[in-house]
Amino acid sequence: MKAIRRFTVRTVLPAPIAGLAALAANLRWSWHEPTARLFRSLDPGVWEEVREDPVALLGSFDRARLEALASDPEVVAEVQRQVADLQRYLTEPRWYQQQLGAEAPRAIAYFSPEYGITAALPQYSGGLGILAGDHLKAASDLGVPIVGVGLLYQAGYFKQSLSRDAWQQETYPVLDPDGLPLTLLREEDGSPAVVSLPLPDARRLRAHIWRADVGRVPLLLLDSNIPANDDAARGITDRLYGGGGDHRLQQELLLGMGGVQALRIHARLTGGAAPEVFHTNEGHAGFLGVERIRELMDQGLAWDEALAAVRASTVFTTHTPVPAGIDRFEALQVGHFLRAGLAPGVPTESILKLGAEDYAGGDPATFNMAVMGLRLAQRANGVAKLHGRVSRQMFSGLWAGFDVDEVPIASVTNGVHVPTWVDPKVSAFAREHFGAKAGTGDGEEPNWSLAAEVPDEDLWALRRRLREQLIVDVRERLRASWLKRGASKMELSWTDSVLDPDVLTIGFARRVPTYKRLTLMLRDPARLKALLLHPTRPVQLVIAGKSHPADEAGKRMIQDLVRFTDDPAVRHRIVFLPNYDMRMARTLFPGCDVWLNNPLRPLEACGTSGMKAALNGGLNLSVLDGWWDEMFDGENGWAIPTAPAGSSSEHRDDIEAAALYALIENEVAPRFYGVQVSEAAGAAGPSDAAGDGVPHQWVQMIKHTLSHLGPQVSAERMVRDYVSRLYLPAARSGQDAAKGSFAGAKELAAYARRLRGAWHGLAVEHVDSIGLEEEPSIGDKFQVDAYVRIDGINPEDVAVQAVYGAVSEADELSEPAVHELELAEELGDGRYRFTGDLRLERSGSFGYGVRVVPRHHALISVPELGLIASAS
Repeated sequence: MKAIRRFTVRTVLPAPIAGLAALAANLRWSWHEPTARLFRSLDPGVWEEVREDPVALLGSFDRARLEALASDPEVVAEVQRQVADLQRYLTEPRWYQQQLGAEAPRAIAYFSPEYGITAALPQYSGGLGILAGDHLKAASDLGVPIVGVGLLYQAGYFKQSLSRDAWQQETYPVLDPDGLPLTLLREEDGSPAVVSLPLPDARRLRAHIWRADVGRVPLLLLDSNIPANDDAARGITDRLYGGGGDHRLQQELLLGMGGVQALRIHARLTGGAAPEVFHTNEGHAGFLGVERIRELMDQGLAWDEALAAVRASTVFTTHTPVPAGIDRFEALQVGHFLRAGLAPGVPTESILKLGAEDYAGGDPATFNMAVMGLRLAQRANGVAKLHGRVSRQMFSGLWAGFDVDEVPIASVTNGVHVPTWVDPKVSAFAREHFGAKAGTGDGEEPNWSLAAEVPDEDLWALRRRLREQLIVDVRERLRASWLKRGASKMELSWTDSVLDPDVLTIGFARRVPTYKRLTLMLRDPARLKALLLHPTRPVQLVIAGKSHPADEAGKRMIQDLVRFTDDPAVRHRIVFLPNYDMRMARTLFPGCDVWLNNPLRPLEACGTSGMKAALNGGLNLSVLDGWWDEMFDGENGWAIPTAPAGSSSEHRDDIEAAALYALIENEVAPRFYGVQVSEAAGAAGPSDAAGDGVPHQWVQMIKHTLSHLGPQVSAERMVRDYVSRLYLPAARSGQDAAKGSFAGAKELAAYARRLRGAWHGLAVEHVDSIGLEEEPSIGDKFQVDAYVRIDGINPEDVAVQAVYGAVSEADELSEPAVHELELAEELGDGRYRFTGDLRLERSGSFGYGVRVVPRHHALISVPELGLIASAS
């Protein structure tokens, strides 16, 4: 019989254990091992069945079980201890409060389309979401007052399974928000708080606001699946990265513009501080700047004044090194939605110009979300040093006339949240060996330098236990996968012997776009098979990853790989695990000896998976891309050589696959098995195991990785960098812009208007070199005189600069230096002479040029206004 009505029964906990509700509601349990251990102890079997979800665990207990727990004095005492510890964590001053003064922003808004906090809240697809989750967790541990903003997807990202012929299949189980660790934000009268956006055809898009508590950080998630919406609007937050066109655009309008509304409502209802800095994590949330401009224009500011104020306090982080990874819409489509009244009083054409590809190589009919993000933020960054360089090149068209190195996009290299990704066995190992010195307490970074003091045999034994733990998990998941593919239990006895705890284990897990090259390892199947089945130095591979549902090429790569893993000759040495998620990752990263990454360089923005492996003593085997490009030091793993520039894709993959096979066969495997390798011949030599079975050179690499990479890959390091290099400066700029009824923003806007109106009349008319010898030598000095016409502009509003340095055969300056020339005399009719001395500091080719650029105290970079006049 079908039920005629459905509702959720709320769990009511007896008073002695009522604190469990607070512990389950705060997602700190997902990285605080004592709290997770408490929940596990309540019923280990059910804990596994509910996939380590405390809300589901408590909901599974009947009244009798709850009463039994409430009468257990040990349980009650532990609940009280953990509740007290959580309260201390939430209220005590932490790094941010202890180290930064009153000028530090009281609230920072962080916008992202996805968040990977825990598998129990499946609102993530891959690296962007995991990074966002780690950012919030590290901010919480440090006390950084971030408020997160995102969307609550009814089905999250898809669940992946495989068909009998190894084709990826997707399902979208619908989530019940009442069964998630979320609280609905309500008005004082008890009604749900609502954000509302007008849509074309007199429709509206409304959303409720759910709050997740990520330690000290509130995360606001907007949910359009509410009765007040029509059916189309209810489906806007149906799934992460689902749909396209109008559907995706409406998701991003809700995230950005609705997200700002949600922040205002949250501050009003909780009494919290209004954000002083707005951080846009990728372009998906870019419309938040438009909503903020609307707010300021409602207060009487003009468009350009509001834009100046918003830019001053906005940070934009780009995560993609490829144009295809950026959301782009038709400008007409965006204009259609804007004209429905989304930003009343704000000129639509001005908004459209923010995302216009009005530069060489751009499409004038396209609205580019990343371009809008850059134009709305005074500060921008990539997520690794190499990615910063790639981003400066990729977006250089926005600052035409400036050298690529001057493009105002910095970099903050990503990090990973240590307590989330360090296996509990590793933390326990550190406490056992170092006691209080281990530094593994709440919110503390491990004392990485102590790794050198660990006996080799103890560390090697730990690594074997982690490998065993992974193998148990792999076998369970592999059996479940084969059952879903249609196999019978009788066929699957072979899965009991899949993988070996004493065999070198290599991991590869990530999203499966083509540039990450999941199947590079299959380039020469016979050679891969020989590596897997080597008689004395075998290798085993654990692989996982999801392809976007619309990516047929990615699905074919998965199918090709799985068909190889199905071969009875090798299936005990290589496995593909479907439905890669955070829960799988927390076993996979610690259990692998080597983490493999072989993207097309330089298309990996950062690639933090290898960082998580390193935190557990894994070594990296990777193309020099993303974070590995800057942190590989020759002792923490291996770098896969890349093909010469200009190689065809086929030739490139052949070269790099061959290099990968050679590294594994001649360097990685011999070292793991304790065999000395001759660098000259690549021949195996005597063992370095010294009779104790421990490969000491390998263990030394582990120790070096822990002590040197550990501090660098930490999300705490990353968040501290964001605070010092981006958030604090943005807060100061925002405060300066807002002072005196936004006098600073008005002044900057008037300055920019004045310069743009007169810039066409500015020119460097003539340049003289005085005192330059016919055969100059190092140490010689000469005078540069520049004659500049500056009609309609005050000389103090510009900087006249000599740009000099080594010069190429094409007369391009290489790594130039800049010297500002001084105003020497006014020549009349808007003409001036500027002068300065240059010194020749090195031999070889030398050249210089002269340019005029804006100068204003509120500008933080020379190219900011995109204005430049150079001597020809």
